[in-house]
Amino acid sequence: MANVLSLTDRVAVVIGATSGIGRALAIGLAEHGAHVIPTGRRQAQLEEVCCKIQASGAKTLCRTSDVTDRASLDGLRDSVLDTFGRVDILVNAAGITSKQPTATMPETGWTSLLEINLNGAMRGCQCFYEPLKASGRGRIINIASLGSFLAFHEVAAYCAAKSGLLSLTRSLACEWARDGISVNAIAPGVFPTSLNGSIVNGTPRGRELLMRTPMARFGKPEELVGVAVLLASDGASFLTGQCIAVDGGYLASGVNS
Repeated sequence: MANVLSLTDRVAVVIGATSGIGRALAIGLAEHGAHVIPTGRRQAQLEEVCCKIQASGAKTLCRTSDVTDRASLDGLRDSVLDTFGRVDILVNAAGITSKQPTATMPETGWTSLLEINLNGAMRGCQCFYEPLKASGRGRIINIASLGSFLAFHEVAAYCAAKSGLLSLTRSLACEWARDGISVNAIAPGVFPTSLNGSIVNGTPRGRELLMRTPMARFGKPEELVGVAVLLASDGASFLTGQCIAVDGGYLASGVNS
């Protein structure tokens, strides 16, 4: 029986891959057989990720991009097609967060969070739509959040953007199913990274999050790789419009003591 989870020789683009969850997914997909093109704004970090991908035996391409700049994403797409001739998998992992009272949050801050977390993902989906359609088994994996489902104190803009991303995931799944493109999302629980570490590590907020997590620990970015491999593979051939929470039981939890 064929290995339905095999990613051998598939071409994956991971946007937002210079650190944290995106970095772990880019390396993980390569370790499971895909040729992976990581991208982000930071050249030095991007080169390090590319070295990790090459060390796994996969092919890669080192090119920066910015999700707020459509021309840079178009240029990335064209370079990937020139080098590999196809794109089978797109991961939208670029994101930022900010904790501050919504009543006094500058409109520029609100706009910036939506621009990167929501509009950036939409740009990625649009830019790679045609090659994903041509693949015949295109896969889009958006990185959602617990904030797609729940409110968290003083991160209203982030939660609004991630709620929008989940809705976008469902809408594109319905719209693009006829084009052979599956669109799903992963909602990580609490995974300390450079993006949120100062908010959750050793803080009252972090302790509350742990109390509400049945597994009583934070996640590690590498623990998201298995779900990403499933969603990118033929194992998910009839799975679209879904969001899988990898959260140690957080969303399922009621009272934990």
